[in-house]
Amino acid sequence: MKKIPAIALSTAMIVAACSAGTTSNAAPADTAKLDATGEQPATPLASAPFAVQEIAKFNEPWAMAFLPRGKQALVTEKSGKLKLWQEGGATLDVAGAPTVAYGGQGGFGDVVLAPDFATSGTIYLSWVEAGDAGTFGAVVGKAKFVNGASPRIEGLQTIWKQDPKVPGRGHFSHRLAFSPDGQYLFIGSGERQKFDPAQDMKANLGKILRLKPDGSIPADNPFASQGGVTAQIWSLGHRNILGLAFDGAGKLWNQEMGPKGGDEVNLVAAKANYGYPIVSNGDHYDGKDIPDHPTRPEFAAPKLWWNPSVSPAGLAWYGGDVYPGWKNSLLMGALSGEGLIRMAIDGDTLHKSDRWDFGQRIREVEVREDGTVWLLTDGEGGKLLKLVPKG
Repeated sequence: MKKIPAIALSTAMIVAACSAGTTSNAAPADTAKLDATGEQPATPLASAPFAVQEIAKFNEPWAMAFLPRGKQALVTEKSGKLKLWQEGGATLDVAGAPTVAYGGQGGFGDVVLAPDFATSGTIYLSWVEAGDAGTFGAVVGKAKFVNGASPRIEGLQTIWKQDPKVPGRGHFSHRLAFSPDGQYLFIGSGERQKFDPAQDMKANLGKILRLKPDGSIPADNPFASQGGVTAQIWSLGHRNILGLAFDGAGKLWNQEMGPKGGDEVNLVAAKANYGYPIVSNGDHYDGKDIPDHPTRPEFAAPKLWWNPSVSPAGLAWYGGDVYPGWKNSLLMGALSGEGLIRMAIDGDTLHKSDRWDFGQRIREVEVREDGTVWLLTDGEGGKLLKLVPKG
């Protein structure tokens, strides 16, 4: 197993290009104590600063988005249903959801509210659709959500597709995030377990894409002049992006499932290449070596990485005061790691701060307007959990 420290590149605000540098070795007071292998041991829930309250159950929940005031939330179920959870009320089916190609890692994906949701009612969804000759690809669409006793979505319009569609049912990613100014939609697009597309500028696989809310391409995208799907690209060299989140300073972070021992969190910059599959701090699952990031410093290195893997899923920025010491942190779910991981942000540096053992695969992390943290567990009988602060 590799244990080479990651070399980090100093990255400016999301609107700036990346510049080379190194992270500081100085750690904030809440940095976790690492074990002899250099990894962060999980803490039992009994020692956590919160109690876990089970709120509701879903069938293979994948993503959620709270509606304004936080008393309702939209939840996607991987097999194809969109649900409206209501605090203190019934959970309802939302009519008009798209037909999804369900199987493997594919199906219904993300749900986010448009920046102008309060006036437009617009939501954005991602899902997997079938193509020709046994191929599949993720798509993103926008629609109007109509609330009420019989909730529904209307006018669903596809605004983006993975190109090309390829065989297989893995690494769709299809995570979504709006920039803080609401002007841009960022899409995580996995390399579909095909390796090379992550470096292929003629494909939008293995990339983070930047679009306008209507799906058109901003003229100032780093590769806009090249046209086609290349014009969509914001960053490249990614594997399986399962979390995108902006922090309070406007910086974009992503986490992605790496190969064996190579899960990572990146600070995303325009035009940056994160190296996959040329470099990784993990190895192929068949045991074949992948050169580590320090061997190729021209590639942007992760801010944090995990060995053994934790299988990251869901990513949220926390800027509240409900849980002491959490302000300005990233919160990340772990599937094989069966828990919740907190990472303290210190400028462009990230620190492993807390890791709690839930004994359950955590698929999604969301923060409600009141500052409370909510989780979705993975699989059949998936649960909506609220983290209730102690004291």
